Amino acid sequence: MAITVTDPRPIDRAEEILTPKALAFVEELHKRFAGTRNELLAARVVKRQRAADTGKLDFLPETQDVRNGDWKVAPAPAALQDRRVEMTGPATPAKMAINALNSGAKVWLADLEDASTPTWANVIDALLNLRDAATGRLSYTSPEGKEYTLRTDAPLAVVVARPRGWHMPETHLLIDGEPAVGALVDFGLHFFHTAKQLVMNGQGPYYYLPKLESHLEARLWNDVFVFAQDFLGLGQGMVRATVLIETIPAAFEMDEILYELRDHAAGLNAGRWDYLFSIIKYFRDAGEEFVLPDRATVAMTAPFMRAYTELLVKTCHHRGAFAMGGMAAVIPNRRHPEVTEAAFEKVRADKTREANDGFDGSWVAHPDLVPTCREAFDAVLGERPNQLDKQRPEVSVTAGQLLDIASAKGQVTEGGMRLNLYVAVAYTAVWLSGTGAVAIHNLMEDAATAEISRSQVWQQIRNKSVLADTGNTATRELVERILGEETERLRTEFGDEAFRRYYEPASKLIGEICLSEEYTDFLTTPAYELVG
Repeated sequence: MAITVTDPRPIDRAEEILTPKALAFVEELHKRFAGTRNELLAARVVKRQRAADTGKLDFLPETQDVRNGDWKVAPAPAALQDRRVEMTGPATPAKMAINALNSGAKVWLADLEDASTPTWANVIDALLNLRDAATGRLSYTSPEGKEYTLRTDAPLAVVVARPRGWHMPETHLLIDGEPAVGALVDFGLHFFHTAKQLVMNGQGPYYYLPKLESHLEARLWNDVFVFAQDFLGLGQGMVRATVLIETIPAAFEMDEILYELRDHAAGLNAGRWDYLFSIIKYFRDAGEEFVLPDRATVAMTAPFMRAYTELLVKTCHHRGAFAMGGMAAVIPNRRHPEVTEAAFEKVRADKTREANDGFDGSWVAHPDLVPTCREAFDAVLGERPNQLDKQRPEVSVTAGQLLDIASAKGQVTEGGMRLNLYVAVAYTAVWLSGTGAVAIHNLMEDAATAEISRSQVWQQIRNKSVLADTGNTATRELVERILGEETERLRTEFGDEAFRRYYEPASKLIGEICLSEEYTDFLTTPAYELVG
């Protein structure tokens, strides 16, 4: 097996990350685990088709002993005991990484996945920034001469890195001529360059694992962790992983996922857009009962979303793992403080609900939201670092409740379709420009927003949904017309040059995947081919 780097120097100092020993480690990870990853991706297709044919998912009968068993995950290390506020965002550029570390949050989710365009330069820059952060050397000076350094007057946020999902390739590292597995590249290079230093710092190599669809995928990650720790001579259990329960099949395997990772598990996280995106993807051809109303109207208080979050809290605390809440994506609008205050009040209510439900912490997308989230959790936690002691024995969730999409109040509207097409194109255009976290309509959006937006449009065409506000039926012709109108609107907002470079190809891509007879599993897969 031979590894090839197509571009050894995408940015200055890339050679500090792409060392022979680090690349040999990635190659070894690929040799040992890529085959299993490929088999698990193939198994996803079979399982989804079975669910679509029956309109059902259920808890696995073959793992009932795990669900009924008396076991717990390993106790959390001191650095992860208090996670009441977690800042999220990309690890590149360095300025954003420094701001996240200095934000006052307990944890920084350093995102190499949905909030980052995986250009080769971005991947390497993110890894350099995380390595420099671990050694305390991360700094940045702007072209105007403004200096950004790591604060020394208060603790920095603890880094929890999020590698790409199992499905994404890395085309700039070829192994026997084939693209490497993006997840193994991100994890391998990060772990190799930071694990020992992080342990010396009193922390450890901590990860958020995205897009998992089964406990077998969690088992693969656990095997990767065991091998990696042995390879570097670290004690087992130094790695800790929090799994995002952001796919509908994973919601039926929470116990099993924690069990597979039990020596390395730190908790589970309840997302929103990706979870809804997964429901559409999984049941896209299972009939009208799985058609969601306009995404903006589907709140976390919808019965099927409540079932999901209540089950997550119960499962986590029963197993001694942390339950992490969802994203507050509000971006302050300095020109309209009244808009910002109203949005912050909604965030405060949302975080208060999460804290009262038993969550141990939650996510924010902007440093200005850190105090709002912290206050909500302080009011419930007090001096306690978490509320693992809050068990939820009264919670009993059935498969039917998790799949009760019809319980969501709201309608499918042409206005919602128009917004979805605008946002999908706007986000994809900025993603193609190399930036994966985008402010749209005072919200910080990542790939999950574009994914649910384009998926709703595809599903509405498939089901010939009648749009409540106009009476029109969702057809290819209607979508083409609205997409054209929203694309022209973006031209007027961003100008001809940006339009030609990014918005026009983004619109073309969104049109192709929304209008295709075949559903595209991930928008970022064909988009990745465009960024090279």
